[in-house]
Amino acid sequence: MALAMAGALPGTTRAEVRLPHVFSSHMVLQQDQPVLIWGWAQPGETVRVALANLHQQVTANDRGEWKAKLPALKAGGPHVLLVSGSSSVRCEDVMIGEVWLCSGQSNMEMGVGVSKDAKAEIAAAHHPGIRLLKVGKSWKPEPQNDIEGAWKVCSPQTIAEGGWGGFSACAYYFGRELHQKLGVTIGLIDSSWGGTRIESWTPPEGFAAVPALQTQYEQVQLGDPRTQLHQQRLEQFLQVVGRWMASARQALTDRQLVPAMPVYPEELLPPRDLQHPTALYNGQIHPLHPYPLRGAIWYQGESNATEGKLYTERMKALIRGWRQVWGQGDFPFYFVQIAPFTYSFDPETLGEFWEAQTAAQAVPFTGMAVINDISDLKDIHPTNKQEVGRRLALWALARTYGQEAVAYSGPTFKSLALEGDALRVTFDHVGGGLVSRDGQPLNWFEVIDADQGGFVKADARIDGASVVLRAPEVKHPVAMRFAWHMLAEPNLMNAAGLPAGAFRAGQAPKRDWLELKVPEAKDYQLVYDLDLNKLGRDFVYEVDNSSKIQRPFDRVAYFLELQPADRPTQYLYVSMDAFTDAPGKLGVPRGRTGAHFQQNIANLNVYSNVKGIVTGTGLAGGNLEFWPNNYGPANAANVPHASAQTWDFGDAPSAEVAGYGSMQVHNHEARQTLFALNHWNEGSRADLGIGNQPQGNPDWTFAANAGTYKTKRLRVLVRCK
Repeated sequence: MALAMAGALPGTTRAEVRLPHVFSSHMVLQQDQPVLIWGWAQPGETVRVALANLHQQVTANDRGEWKAKLPALKAGGPHVLLVSGSSSVRCEDVMIGEVWLCSGQSNMEMGVGVSKDAKAEIAAAHHPGIRLLKVGKSWKPEPQNDIEGAWKVCSPQTIAEGGWGGFSACAYYFGRELHQKLGVTIGLIDSSWGGTRIESWTPPEGFAAVPALQTQYEQVQLGDPRTQLHQQRLEQFLQVVGRWMASARQALTDRQLVPAMPVYPEELLPPRDLQHPTALYNGQIHPLHPYPLRGAIWYQGESNATEGKLYTERMKALIRGWRQVWGQGDFPFYFVQIAPFTYSFDPETLGEFWEAQTAAQAVPFTGMAVINDISDLKDIHPTNKQEVGRRLALWALARTYGQEAVAYSGPTFKSLALEGDALRVTFDHVGGGLVSRDGQPLNWFEVIDADQGGFVKADARIDGASVVLRAPEVKHPVAMRFAWHMLAEPNLMNAAGLPAGAFRAGQAPKRDWLELKVPEAKDYQLVYDLDLNKLGRDFVYEVDNSSKIQRPFDRVAYFLELQPADRPTQYLYVSMDAFTDAPGKLGVPRGRTGAHFQQNIANLNVYSNVKGIVTGTGLAGGNLEFWPNNYGPANAANVPHASAQTWDFGDAPSAEVAGYGSMQVHNHEARQTLFALNHWNEGSRADLGIGNQPQGNPDWTFAANAGTYKTKRLRVLVRCK
């Protein structure tokens, strides 16, 4: 069987018998599975492999690759592995036991030396029955055949060596628990890198196996020179280059200008940094296979936390891809649900991500450790990795090693039933009974009414294997959710001490963001509703009630919703004292409306989920820039804190009416644009944003970015006297 040989390590010679670095003294080989040993030698050379009482002779192929397959062995050792030919390699103190691959981003990388009780744990790490292989960090544009690293016996010295505080704390405590409970040697392979996305760890086979990721699979194929898709696209480009060469030579002969040279297609380039799909798989996972494993543990997700249900598909790709590459069936794959933390996005977004992680357990032979009770809301790297590792080990002990008495999961949702004005939530995995972790009333349960309002806090009462939910203001409950907030550290657990994770059940009525997020909105009437996907020279409002507003109004409000691609919805609501008594001048200030306002506005009320926006009620320092004109950056109105060189909250409209156009509300005291809609005649190339634009002009002038939002909607409201 041929081995992938891309990217051989520098400074080696194929005249010697060599082994990849995954084989070394002190290594652990997986018990009860055929022993696979591979490496390189002179093409055609005979290589002899001896381990314990097993022997095999193989011949290197014409690329110098060889592979030996020895019968399975039982746990034990130490043994000597001797590989010989024109030269020999000897690996001593080889143990047969249980081997686990441990991967992910920073919470997997985080070492024992920077975790809880570091000094004491390092001093106590005398475990010759645990062996450690730390894979050197390496992203690559194509699959590699070797790693940097060597197996080491676990000791106070080796557990603290290298990396970010030494060997992975999560992996070590997982392995320590297995070693203590199973009594066999445990081999741990730590292949992790902080801040990385899941798709970088995923092999091409994984993307191919998941229909939802076919676009990314095509991207991977286009960047791989071995694929037919890459070769076809490259051939097309070479034909274009050939035609250019002919025209360039003719131009040279005719002494004319040469046409611009075709640019090499970026899509044909391989991964260009560690976040590109397959980049870390190429450097840190591919070189390890087909080293036999018992299974894998995974702790990652923070870098993908805004992707919602798409993460389920990414997990499917990772798990199925690794399993296909290893070719040893559906090996166990256990992972950690990321912890609560003060993220910068909408607080409920993390609930959707937790739901996506939970859904990944639909892949056979997987399991998820919930850790919402041992988090640190101010630190994305909670230090109690002892318990994280132990909970992963509980899954392995129960589901992989058949220890039926081991409780391995906290309470999980089973069913929902309506009982009058209450909802009954029944759980599996009650582990001797449901309890409150701190003895206080159960928290983080919410219910929603069929007819009105959003989710509200519920009174939760344990009743056997169920929790009964009620809320005084909810007469007709139809749905519930639990721990649906990034700061949720709920206290529901089972008697085994394992917590329940976030979930939701029932059919929640679709509620409007404006209704849910802005309490004062109930007192306002809708004037305009505009689908911003329909912007253009002659756009039409979805709703135009401007002629129906007959009563005087004292307040005006704007509510903008934007959803960037693959990110949660952003919203901003701002209300203010009325600046006109004409409803027809409150919408987009097209020339036909006669709307032109450059003035201060009073008593701003601001609600938003966009990081950095100054929210509150009765705010001072508001100003409008509404006009259909062209405009420049000069601060002609002398708006406080505004620049005269940059388009911001103090600009100067020109005399020409049919121009670029500005619809902007600002808080100049906070030095920020609240929202901006400019150049609306250009449709998808209009300027659109909430808050200050991170780069370029703060008021989004010349951003031409409206097409980057998946959904976008603007509403205008008034409060009638």
